Parts: sequence; structure tokens; C-alpha cells
Amino acid sequence: MLVRDKLFIGGRWVAPSARESIDVHNAGTGEVMGRIPAGGEKDAVAAVAAARAALEGWSQTPVEKRAEYLQKISDGLKARADELAKLIAQEVGMPVKLAGRIQAGLPIANFANYAKLVKEFAFEERVGNSVVVREPVGVVLAITPWNYPLHQIALKVAPALAAGCTVVLKPSEVAPFNAFVLAEVAEAAGLPNGVFNLVTGFGPTVGEALVRHPDVDMISFTGSTRAGKRISELAAQGVKRVALELGGKSPSVILDDADLAAAVKSTVNGCYLNSGQTCTALTRMLVPESKYEEAKKIAAEVANGFKLGDPLSEATRLGPLTSAAQLERVRGYIKKGLAEGAELVAGGAEPPADVPAGGYFVKPTVFGKVKPGSTIEQEEIFGPVLSIITYKDEDEAVRIANDTPYGLAAAVWSKDEAHAQKVARRIRAGQVDVNGGAFNMNAPFGGFKQSGHGREAGLYGLEEFLEYKSLQLKG
Repeated sequence: MLVRDKLFIGGRWVAPSARESIDVHNAGTGEVMGRIPAGGEKDAVAAVAAARAALEGWSQTPVEKRAEYLQKISDGLKARADELAKLIAQEVGMPVKLAGRIQAGLPIANFANYAKLVKEFAFEERVGNSVVVREPVGVVLAITPWNYPLHQIALKVAPALAAGCTVVLKPSEVAPFNAFVLAEVAEAAGLPNGVFNLVTGFGPTVGEALVRHPDVDMISFTGSTRAGKRISELAAQGVKRVALELGGKSPSVILDDADLAAAVKSTVNGCYLNSGQTCTALTRMLVPESKYEEAKKIAAEVANGFKLGDPLSEATRLGPLTSAAQLERVRGYIKKGLAEGAELVAGGAEPPADVPAGGYFVKPTVFGKVKPGSTIEQEEIFGPVLSIITYKDEDEAVRIANDTPYGLAAAVWSKDEAHAQKVARRIRAGQVDVNGGAFNMNAPFGGFKQSGHGREAGLYGLEEFLEYKSLQLKG
């Protein structure tokens, strides 16, 4: 049992204002793996006060010194990488081998990357008779999700600290233990008191109290579109800056001249990463009508090749979902797909065989002949469920790709690179993979439409936490 009974506020581990706690469940077994404090309004007030008190000193700290702290945090996380991989594998369900590379590896890399980027960043420039200065936005509230918990924390905390902001972090109560490791690492790095604060609890209580607090200058949120709308409503009362990274229903457009086998295989893998609990998951595969039968066959073979199992096993390719609520949600969508007449190509809603008892496992599922506008084609499922949609011509493919409330990610496949790029430019999404282009940690990450606004990663992520100031000079 992992028991965390204190919050990290003002550089100290302090008892929460109330005695309530939250159970955290192991995704692979369903058992309670630990408990964390259920913070309340008093804890929110204390955390924001600590961040506000630390702001002036931290914002005036030389960039080189801020970079040193970020590198120390990266090094501290790296020293605990194996621990983090196993911890997040249990919290979230991602197989431990992948968790080591992604769930632990990316946060380590991002803290180190911002240590480098901030030293190269031009915080001021001369424009005519003005000096244009970039200054920290102030106290930042970071509210983060459970699917890539430490990675999403790093994409907010690292650039905010680099910019000179102080931070209050409210991680997801579903996968929170990795955030406590980060707080311990920040403390060990000697980060000044109040620069980073950790408060855990439920969104409607401590989360909303933090969002409403008048001394919070900006909220950076990753999570559901529904929760993002609520945060925007509350933040608007204080005219606060808000950055939102929300849901997705990403299309993978396989053009007529594409390498079909490679495109289908990559799309299925892109859909099932982290058991489909990825906002950029390629959950809609668009294929020409003439290629449907072949695409369906390849997709089924790939899906059936995923070995489900204990996320701590090196042999596991597909782990469980993160929670019982998520399992119920995903199975409900699979049943809805069947009810709406989609063709079940692989998987289904029935519990899979030969998996650990109590774990939140769902079969890797593929639906064919999914109708545009149907529930499973429009709504984010957040599980290993792929929808195959056919199109008549390229214009229809683009129209279907763009016809959801979301616009976070997409993919385009063609043997003609220039043609693929031309189609990619027509898709309204924040990032489009062309022929399996690799992830780039310095490229901007974020979405169009109800996938949110603002950008994370690289210099674009740093700029989110800065304000412009013009000094108008005489002569």
C-alpha cells in the first residue's frame, strides 16, 4: 500500500485541512494500491498563497539558474525512472516496457529540453523605439489528466518554471503517485519554497476552488472537453488566461495510392497505444471503398495479434484500461456500435479470456462499415476501439475527416509525399502525421475546434506562459 497523507505546499510537506482520503486502484488487478489526501478549499488557498509569495523572487531569478533547477529535476526523475515506469504501469495500465520509454522517458526529456531552450530564448527585442519584453504570466494552475500523468505534468510545469512562473499542480486523483515523486525530486533539487506546490483532490472541490482563486493568473488544463468547458466558465469570471488540451477523434486518411498494409498496421498501433487512452489516438481509419475488404482483413490480423496481460509483464502488448468507470464506458460504446449496425471485425464487449482477475481489460476491437455521423464515429471512446469508414473520393475523405467537433490530430498516407502533404493541409487538426512521421517533442502540440486552444511543447509551450510588455523609449 502506497499511502501519501501530506500535500506539498510552500516547500514543506503539510497535513491536509481535512481527513478524507481517496483510494487509488491498480489498473491490472482492480485492487486498491494506495491512498492520497482529498484536499479542500483551505488547501487550495494555502497553495496559491505560497505560489504568490514565491513569484517575485522566482521571476527575477536569472534564466541560467532556472535552467539549472530544471536540469536537476530531470536528473532526479531519471534516477527514479524504473520506479516511475512501474508506478505508472500500475496506475494507468500501460505495459511497463512502453511506460519506461513514454511515461517516464518523455518527462525526463522535457525537463532537460526546457533547461536548454530557456537559455536560448530571446526574452526581449528592440522594435523601433520600443523594447518588447516577455515576462512570466504569474501564478499558474496546472490541472492534469490520468492517461499520460507525468508527461502532461512535465509539459506544463517545466515551461512554466522556465518562464519564471510559480505553479500549483492538481494532478488527476486516478493516477496521482507519480506527482508525489516529482514533488520529492523538486524538493531534493532545492527548488525555492513555494515555486512548485502539489495539491490532490477531486475536481469539483479543490479543483474549482483553485480555478476561482483571484491570485491564480492562468490555468493550463488537459482533460475532457466537458471539464475544459467548466474551467473556461469559471476562469472567465476572473478574466484569466486559459490553455486547454482536450479530446480528439483523430482520422487516419489512407489514400488510394498508399501502402495499404503499412498504413493499416500503423493506424491500428496508433489507435491502441496506451489501450486507446490517448487523446491523439487514430480512432477513425478512412479507406477507399475499393480497399475496404483488404483493409478490414489486415486490421483484424493486427488487432488479434495484441497480447493482453499484466502491465508489469515484459510480454504484454496491451494493458488494461485505467479504471472501472473507463471499462464500463468503453464496453458501452462497443455495444452502441453494434446497436447502430457497424460490422464487428475484431474484439467485442465480452470480457477477454486469460487476463488477470479484477483488471480493467477490454478486447482490442475493430468496427467496419462505420457510418459517418454515428456515435462511435463522432464521440471520443478512449479505449482500443477502431472505426473503419469508407469514402468515394478524396474530397469526401477530407470532409469526413473534418466532420467531428474535434481537431487534435490526424494522419495521411500516400506514396506521393507531396500529395500527402497537400491533403494534410486540408485537415483541420493541430498535428498531422504524414506517412508515419515521427513524434517531435519540439513541435507545437494542441488542437483546433473543441480539442482546445493554446499549444504545448518546445518554444511554443514556453511562450504560453509569457506576457508581452512594451517599454516605449524616448529617442
